[in-house]
Amino acid sequence: MNYPDVFKSVDSKLKLASHLNPEDSTQSAPVHENNDSIQRLKSYMQSEEPFLNPALSINELASSVELPAKELSILINQNIGQHFFDFINAYRIEKAKHILTDISKKQVTVLEILYEVGFNSKSSFNTAFKKHTGTTPTLYRKKNILVS
Repeated sequence: MNYPDVFKSVDSKLKLASHLNPEDSTQSAPVHENNDSIQRLKSYMQSEEPFLNPALSINELASSVELPAKELSILINQNIGQHFFDFINAYRIEKAKHILTDISKKQVTVLEILYEVGFNSKSSFNTAFKKHTGTTPTLYRKKNILVS
């Protein structure tokens, strides 16, 4: 290593936040409060569909569900097990899947769908879609419209 002094004061026994026991933390909210917050968040996501806004930020979402942004971030990371954008993209992908399999919308292009569900680019949409479904949007549509 070229710069061993960089690591001189690093504690080798530090744990990742995800490995900490929530009961050890004096700042953790009781489990029932987390469950209530998660339910409120998920209900809001389904009813209001804020994920359709491509510029949605954690601050904006936190304000909407009346939680501090840091608390919302921790809730999503530790209790739901996702990062903010993965959490948002999961809702976007579910919405896209419904559109892709809606026979009345089979003339709507994938490009139109990706903008409609809140993505800004085809590559980020394709990447997220494949991550969540294991296939591309076009193949997903072909497989599922034939079955319907």
